[in-house]
Amino acid sequence: METSQSVTRRTTGTRKWWALLGFGAATFAAAAIGGLGVQGTSAEYQSLEQPAWAPPSWLFGPVWTVLYALIAIAGWLVWRRAGFGPALWAWVVQLVLNAIWTPLFFGAGAYGLAFAEIVLMWLAIGVTVVLFRRVSRPATLLMLPYWAWVTFASALNFAVWRLNS
Repeated sequence: METSQSVTRRTTGTRKWWALLGFGAATFAAAAIGGLGVQGTSAEYQSLEQPAWAPPSWLFGPVWTVLYALIAIAGWLVWRRAGFGPALWAWVVQLVLNAIWTPLFFGAGAYGLAFAEIVLMWLAIGVTVVLFRRVSRPATLLMLPYWAWVTFASALNFAVWRLNS
Protein backbone atom coordinates (compact mmCIF):
# COMPACT_ATOMS: atom_id res chain seq x y z
CA MET A 1 0.00 0.00 0.00
CA GLU A 2 1.38 3.38 -0.97
CA THR A 3 1.63 6.11 1.58
CA SER A 4 0.76 9.69 0.77
CA GLN A 5 4.43 10.49 1.32
CA SER A 6 5.51 8.08 -1.47
CA VAL A 7 2.90 9.54 -3.83
CA THR A 8 4.14 13.05 -3.01
CA ARG A 9 7.75 11.99 -3.64
CA ARG A 10 6.79 10.39 -6.96
CA THR A 11 4.83 13.37 -8.24
CA THR A 12 7.17 16.21 -7.34
CA GLY A 13 10.53 17.37 -8.58
CA THR A 14 12.44 16.10 -11.55
CA ARG A 15 11.14 12.55 -11.17
CA LYS A 16 7.72 13.55 -12.50
CA TRP A 17 9.30 15.04 -15.63
CA TRP A 18 11.39 11.92 -16.22
CA ALA A 19 8.20 9.92 -15.85
CA LEU A 20 6.49 12.07 -18.48
CA LEU A 21 9.39 11.28 -20.81
CA GLY A 22 8.88 7.60 -20.01
CA PHE A 23 5.20 7.76 -20.91
CA GLY A 24 6.16 9.60 -24.09
CA ALA A 25 8.72 6.89 -24.89
CA ALA A 26 6.12 4.15 -24.36
CA THR A 27 3.68 5.77 -26.78
CA PHE A 28 6.54 6.48 -29.20
CA ALA A 29 7.47 2.78 -29.09
CA ALA A 30 3.87 1.80 -29.93
CA ALA A 31 3.84 4.32 -32.77
CA ALA A 32 7.24 3.12 -34.02
CA ILE A 33 6.13 -0.52 -34.06
CA GLY A 34 3.04 0.55 -36.00
CA GLY A 35 5.19 2.74 -38.24
CA LEU A 36 7.34 -0.24 -39.19
CA GLY A 37 4.16 -1.85 -40.48
CA VAL A 38 3.21 1.08 -42.70
CA GLN A 39 6.47 2.12 -44.34
CA GLY A 40 5.82 2.25 -48.04
CA THR A 41 2.15 1.30 -47.70
CA SER A 42 0.63 4.56 -48.90
CA ALA A 43 0.31 3.12 -52.41
CA GLU A 44 -1.20 -0.06 -50.96
CA TYR A 45 -3.75 1.98 -49.00
CA GLN A 46 -4.62 3.99 -52.11
CA SER A 47 -5.07 0.80 -54.16
CA LEU A 48 -7.63 -0.63 -51.75
CA GLU A 49 -11.30 -0.24 -52.49
CA GLN A 50 -12.47 2.23 -49.84
CA PRO A 51 -15.74 3.76 -48.73
CA ALA A 52 -16.47 7.26 -49.98
CA TRP A 53 -15.95 8.63 -46.47
CA ALA A 54 -12.38 7.32 -46.12
CA PRO A 55 -9.91 10.10 -45.28
CA PRO A 56 -6.82 10.72 -47.43
CA SER A 57 -3.74 8.79 -46.30
CA TRP A 58 -1.81 12.00 -45.42
CA LEU A 59 -4.28 12.73 -42.60
CA PHE A 60 -3.37 9.69 -40.48
CA GLY A 61 0.13 10.87 -39.51
CA PRO A 62 -0.90 14.23 -38.03
CA VAL A 63 -3.94 12.76 -36.27
CA TRP A 64 -1.94 9.95 -34.68
CA THR A 65 0.83 12.34 -33.62
CA VAL A 66 -1.67 14.37 -31.61
CA LEU A 67 -3.41 11.28 -30.25
CA TYR A 68 -0.16 9.67 -29.07
CA ALA A 69 0.74 12.87 -27.22
CA LEU A 70 -2.68 12.86 -25.52
CA ILE A 71 -2.34 9.16 -24.62
CA ALA A 72 1.09 9.75 -23.04
CA ILE A 73 -0.07 12.75 -21.01
CA ALA A 74 -3.19 10.89 -19.84
CA GLY A 75 -1.15 7.94 -18.61
CA TRP A 76 1.28 10.27 -16.85
CA LEU A 77 -1.54 12.16 -15.11
CA VAL A 78 -2.98 8.91 -13.77
CA TRP A 79 0.46 7.73 -12.63
CA ARG A 80 0.96 11.02 -10.76
CA ARG A 81 -2.35 10.57 -8.92
CA ALA A 82 -2.48 6.83 -8.29
CA GLY A 83 0.81 5.21 -9.21
CA PHE A 84 1.02 2.06 -11.29
CA GLY A 85 -2.22 0.21 -10.60
CA PRO A 86 -5.17 -1.25 -12.52
CA ALA A 87 -5.82 1.94 -14.53
CA LEU A 88 -2.28 1.98 -15.88
CA TRP A 89 -2.32 -1.75 -16.59
CA ALA A 90 -5.38 -1.09 -18.77
CA TRP A 91 -3.44 1.78 -20.41
CA VAL A 92 -0.56 -0.61 -21.18
CA VAL A 93 -2.93 -3.23 -22.64
CA GLN A 94 -4.62 -0.76 -24.99
CA LEU A 95 -1.20 0.57 -26.06
CA VAL A 96 0.07 -2.93 -26.87
CA LEU A 97 -3.09 -3.60 -28.89
CA ASN A 98 -2.55 -0.28 -30.65
CA ALA A 99 0.97 -1.36 -31.67
CA ILE A 100 -0.30 -4.70 -33.02
CA TRP A 101 -3.07 -3.36 -35.26
CA THR A 102 -0.99 -1.63 -37.94
CA PRO A 103 1.25 -4.63 -38.75
CA LEU A 104 -1.86 -6.82 -38.96
CA PHE A 105 -3.70 -4.47 -41.30
CA PHE A 106 -0.85 -3.23 -43.48
CA GLY A 107 2.00 -5.68 -42.98
CA ALA A 108 -0.07 -8.86 -43.16
CA GLY A 109 -3.04 -7.51 -45.12
CA ALA A 110 -5.23 -9.43 -42.66
CA TYR A 111 -8.14 -6.99 -42.71
CA GLY A 112 -10.58 -9.31 -40.92
CA LEU A 113 -8.11 -10.20 -38.19
CA ALA A 114 -7.17 -6.51 -37.89
CA PHE A 115 -10.87 -5.71 -37.43
CA ALA A 116 -11.20 -8.28 -34.63
CA GLU A 117 -8.07 -6.83 -33.02
CA ILE A 118 -9.26 -3.22 -33.28
CA VAL A 119 -12.53 -4.21 -31.59
CA LEU A 120 -10.45 -5.57 -28.69
CA MET A 121 -8.44 -2.34 -28.70
CA TRP A 122 -11.65 -0.28 -28.64
CA LEU A 123 -12.87 -2.29 -25.64
CA ALA A 124 -9.51 -1.90 -23.89
CA ILE A 125 -9.63 1.86 -24.43
CA GLY A 126 -13.14 1.85 -22.94
CA VAL A 127 -11.91 -0.01 -19.85
CA THR A 128 -9.02 2.47 -19.60
CA VAL A 129 -11.42 5.42 -19.80
CA VAL A 130 -13.63 3.94 -17.06
CA LEU A 131 -10.66 3.28 -14.79
CA PHE A 132 -9.09 6.67 -15.53
CA ARG A 133 -12.38 8.36 -14.62
CA ARG A 134 -11.98 7.08 -11.06
CA VAL A 135 -8.54 8.70 -10.84
CA SER A 136 -8.33 11.81 -13.04
CA ARG A 137 -10.98 13.70 -14.99
CA PRO A 138 -8.37 15.46 -17.19
CA ALA A 139 -6.77 12.12 -18.08
CA THR A 140 -10.18 10.72 -18.95
CA LEU A 141 -10.93 13.69 -21.22
CA LEU A 142 -7.56 13.30 -22.95
CA MET A 143 -8.42 9.70 -23.84
CA LEU A 144 -11.79 10.52 -25.43
CA PRO A 145 -10.48 11.84 -28.79
CA TYR A 146 -8.42 8.66 -29.12
CA TRP A 147 -11.45 6.49 -28.38
CA ALA A 148 -13.49 8.46 -30.92
CA TRP A 149 -10.79 8.10 -33.59
CA VAL A 150 -10.51 4.35 -32.95
CA THR A 151 -14.29 4.12 -33.29
CA PHE A 152 -13.98 5.76 -36.71
CA ALA A 153 -10.94 3.62 -37.60
CA SER A 154 -12.89 0.48 -36.64
CA ALA A 155 -15.69 1.39 -39.02
CA LEU A 156 -13.14 2.14 -41.74
CA ASN A 157 -11.31 -1.15 -41.10
CA PHE A 158 -14.61 -3.04 -41.33
CA ALA A 159 -15.58 -1.28 -44.58
CA VAL A 160 -12.17 -1.92 -46.17
CA TRP A 161 -12.31 -5.56 -45.11
CA ARG A 162 -15.79 -6.03 -46.61
CA LEU A 163 -14.96 -4.14 -49.82
CA ASN A 164 -11.71 -6.01 -50.43
CA SER A 165 -12.55 -9.59 -49.48
